[in-house]
Amino acid sequence: MTEPLDWLLFLHTLPPKPDYLRVKVWRRLQALGAVAVKNSAYVLPSNERTREDFQWLQKEIEGLGGEASICAARFVDGLSDQQLRGLFNAARNADYAQLTEDLRELQVSADVAETEDECRTRVRKLRKRLDQIVALDFFGAEGRDSATRLLTEINDALSRRSARGTAPNAGAQQRGRTWVTRKHVGVDRMASAWLIRRFIDPAAKLLFVDRDAPVVNGQLRYDMDDGDYTHQGDRCTFEVLLDRFGLDDPALQLLGRIIHDLDLKDGKFREEETPGVSVLLKGIESGHADDDARIALSSQCFDAIYSASRSSG
Repeated sequence: MTEPLDWLLFLHTLPPKPDYLRVKVWRRLQALGAVAVKNSAYVLPSNERTREDFQWLQKEIEGLGGEASICAARFVDGLSDQQLRGLFNAARNADYAQLTEDLRELQVSADVAETEDECRTRVRKLRKRLDQIVALDFFGAEGRDSATRLLTEINDALSRRSARGTAPNAGAQQRGRTWVTRKHVGVDRMASAWLIRRFIDPAAKLLFVDRDAPVVNGQLRYDMDDGDYTHQGDRCTFEVLLDRFGLDDPALQLLGRIIHDLDLKDGKFREEETPGVSVLLKGIESGHADDDARIALSSQCFDAIYSASRSSG
C-alpha cells in the first residue's frame, strides 16, 4: 500500500474591503503553486520551503486585517492523494503549454525575422519562466520534457546560426567581451572561466555580480539563471560551452565529464581523476574568498590537468 502523502492546508479569510485584496492573495497563492480544494482553502505538499512560503503569506494576510491558518494534513476521505497530484500536474501542464506556445512563436522568429541578440534576450526570459514553473512542479508534470526539449532546440539553432555568420574559429566574435557570472564562484564557474580565457576569448574580462544583477547589453552571462551560456538539460555550463563553441578536443571532453560529476553530483561518468580534482578545487574555495584568486589558482590546476591529459592521450 502506498504511504499517504503529507500536505499543508492553508485556510484564510479576508476583510470585505478593499476589493483588490482577494485578487492580490489569489495571485500570491498562484505564485506559490498552491491549488484550491475549497473556497479559501489551498494546499501544497509539505516540506520546509512550502511551509515557509505559507508562513510568509499568513503574516501578509494578517497584516492586511485578515486571518490565516496553516494545518498539517493527510486526506483520508473525499480527495485522494492521487487526485491532488493530478490537480498540481494539471496546473503545471497548463503553464508548460503556454510556455511551449511562446517558444514555438520564438522558434519561427529565430528562423526568419529577429536578430540573434533579440532572440537570445527572449530566450533568457523564457528560460527564466521555465525555471519558475519547474520550481513549482512538485510531481513532475509531463509537459516539462517537451518545453525543455524545445528550449534546447532553439538554443542549438541559435548556435548554428551564429556559427554560419562567423569565421571558422567559433569564438572569433567573442574576442574581448565582458563575461559575467555570479559571485563566489564554484567548480562549474571556475572551470568555465578557465575555458573561456584559454580557448574561447583570451582577452575576456571576467566580472562577478550578485545573482539578481540586471542584464547589461553587450555582456555575456554564463552559469546564471538568465545566462547566454548556462545549464541545459543534464549538462553543466562547461559542457554547454564545449558544445556551443565546437571544442571537441578529447582532453577538454574529459574535463567536461569531470566537471559534470562534480557540479551535478549524479555520478554519470565516474572518471578516475574526479576525486583528486574535487580535493584541489575544494581547497581553493575554502582557502580563498576572492573570486579573482579562485579563478587564477583553479586555472593553474586546469592547465595542468589539460596538459597531463594531452600527454597521456
